Amino acid sequence: MSATLTLWVEGIGLWAPGLPSWPALRALCAGGAPSECAARPAAAVLPPGERRRAPESVLLAVEAAGQAVAMSAREARELPCVFSSAHGDLAIMDYMCATLAAAPAELSPTKFHNSVHNAAAGYWTIASGCMAPSTALAAHAHSFGAGLLEAATQACAERRAVLYVGYDAVSQGPLAEMAPSSQPFAAALVLAPAPGAAACARLTLGIGAEAAPAAPRHPALAALAAANPSAGGLALLEALAADAPAALALAAGPHFHLTVHLEPSR
Repeated sequence: MSATLTLWVEGIGLWAPGLPSWPALRALCAGGAPSECAARPAAAVLPPGERRRAPESVLLAVEAAGQAVAMSAREARELPCVFSSAHGDLAIMDYMCATLAAAPAELSPTKFHNSVHNAAAGYWTIASGCMAPSTALAAHAHSFGAGLLEAATQACAERRAVLYVGYDAVSQGPLAEMAPSSQPFAAALVLAPAPGAAACARLTLGIGAEAAPAAPRHPALAALAAANPSAGGLALLEALAADAPAALALAAGPHFHLTVHLEPSR
């Protein structure tokens, strides 16, 4: 068995303040200014009622996922998906802890429903009609790399394209001291095990010993990466935007990292 995983990027999605899309990030990296965007992601894939009930974490994940799938020109309902988040929606968890301590009978059923770690995956699969497998995982500050490794492994093992989404919302209350996240962020990739018409880059992934993860070079991206535990993935997105060969490391666990070798494919 090969010690590396090789796959192709077919779609990229992104949402963060001032970066509402992959084209917006490419423009920023090319010397442009941050883009104007709404305070909340549009998440147009969701029906209006679901969109009103969905928390920030779900809107982030669904918006990025929708962008990536649209770019890939694949059918969302056919794509297995992997969603990663450092700790899930900590704003909801803060609400639930405070409410259970003060007035348990007043706990919102909707917020309880949205508190589970696979809430974003659930909203996405229902809205897109996806019956393929879905995975939700958490690995603290290593979540983006761990999720990318899981998605890449599934794509190569099953020989089918996989949607990967890494996201984290703003944390609140005492939990924010343990898991600080001061800016919302989500990124998504459609990864395929073989090159196709939509492929924009080839990734070769491997496992390395513990090392300092790559940091974005652009000051605005570096600040965002420091403000959200999943935004470490911006180093990979910045490399993709450069449209040039690159090698970097992404944290994927407490004692190892994911090596990424990138080659543009068009």
